[in-house]
Amino acid sequence: MDLKQAIYTRRAVRAYTADPVDEEVLRQLIDAAIQAPSAVNRQGWLFCVVRDQALLARISHEAKAHALHASPAGLVSHHLEDLLNDTTFNIFYHAPALILISSVSESPWAVEDCALAAQNLMLAACDAGLGTCWIGFAQGWLRTAEGKAALGLPAACVPVAPIIVGRPKAQPAPVPRKEPQIRWIGP
Repeated sequence: MDLKQAIYTRRAVRAYTADPVDEEVLRQLIDAAIQAPSAVNRQGWLFCVVRDQALLARISHEAKAHALHASPAGLVSHHLEDLLNDTTFNIFYHAPALILISSVSESPWAVEDCALAAQNLMLAACDAGLGTCWIGFAQGWLRTAEGKAALGLPAACVPVAPIIVGRPKAQPAPVPRKEPQIRWIGP
């Protein structure tokens, strides 16, 4: 698959088979991620790979509770509130792996650095026939002391991009894109 095809066919996948993803394949995705640019070439990434389904279920439970209680009143829509209160809803969609991309320390560019690495990882996964999804529901709890402890992460670490990875049950359909707003300045 060429880069343009990966960009145009990559989708957020929310239905996975139970098939595990080999460690070597996960390592190849991380190797693609670290090719991303980083501010001042710090390359201050830390990758935590979680394949323990019991731990992922625990994180899902804790992250849902955290999202419900930490979000300001009215910020969580009724649909999302119902979803987060649903005990059968797993925020990781039972994917066989989670790759959490974190910054090794606080940095003015931690989010940007990790997001660039995440995009590389997701495009590489698409190229490998795998699905991915950035799980925003997990972010808040993973940044807490309890969340970091659950994954054995150093206290100074800043979790940014929780990306699930697995084999899609089906390829999601393309989502129509809005015309970009472009403001041209200069000749």
